[in-house]
Amino acid sequence: MAGELTRRALAAGAALLAMPRLARAQAWPSGPVRIVVPFAPGGSTDLTARLVADGLAQRIGVPVVVENRPGAGATTGSQVVADAAPDGQTLVMSNIASHAISPALYGNLRYDPVTSFTHIAMVITNPSVWVVNPRSEINNLADLVQAAKAKPGGLDMASSGAGSSNHLMLVRFSELAGIEHTHIPFRGAGPAMTAVIAGQVPMMSDSLPSAAGHIRQGSVRAIAISSAERHPAFPDVPTFREQGFDLSSTSWFALSGPAGMQPAVVERLHREIMAVIATPASQQRFAELGGTAGNMTPAEFTAFVAEEVARWAPVVRASGATVG
Repeated sequence: MAGELTRRALAAGAALLAMPRLARAQAWPSGPVRIVVPFAPGGSTDLTARLVADGLAQRIGVPVVVENRPGAGATTGSQVVADAAPDGQTLVMSNIASHAISPALYGNLRYDPVTSFTHIAMVITNPSVWVVNPRSEINNLADLVQAAKAKPGGLDMASSGAGSSNHLMLVRFSELAGIEHTHIPFRGAGPAMTAVIAGQVPMMSDSLPSAAGHIRQGSVRAIAISSAERHPAFPDVPTFREQGFDLSSTSWFALSGPAGMQPAVVERLHREIMAVIATPASQQRFAELGGTAGNMTPAEFTAFVAEEVARWAPVVRASGATVG
């Protein structure tokens, strides 16, 4: 009898100890949720974050605030979230730059792209597109190569920042084409696009969602897309392979939080994000932007990040690019 009472007491004590953790998980969200975008406003990461924030706020009943923290190849804002409390109130729009390329590019990075985060949901994947000012004489990749060879030191080529997939595409293309280029890194795709439209930089490599509206408006002209086949949203834009360069790339944008988040909060967030991106309005918006909605469990997404790190590390090493 005494043994039975002892067991019951221990079980009751364990239940009491578990209650605060359970209460914290059930209490989420405890206030406004912050989504850190590690790029400047106007790029694909920012556009995706704002679409997610609007839908998520409607579903969870609290404000979801987008905070832009650009810098250092998307690592500045990512570090902010890696250092945050794992309560589900601070999240980051993780992406191919911050969590796949920059770990190999930056020698002084303080976070691990896999273990320093709780990876929650893949949101969207999309190809890259190269655009020029509409008054430019560059109409295709052959023209681009000719222009680069004609300029001492090569052509100025812009991207959303050092370490982005678009930066490495510039590096890889220059290797394939046997040309030189001067990389002009900006603190996000928005400022880079503004420079191209103003004629301050001849061209840029951009993610399709952030460039799509400008292409449709005619403020820039697309000369190549990195998808394996022509994109249905932009059937007139030829692929790199069509133009004689074996080059393809897909960017991705997702939602992650600090390491150590409560499983119940992760499950809830994943469920809500999947519901947001499954709505007809989101699907239509993704189609307009040239993106494909994600569909991974948190475990699958975590494994995907690890695979991306392994995939891009040798590409960075081969490029010779280093920062820090």
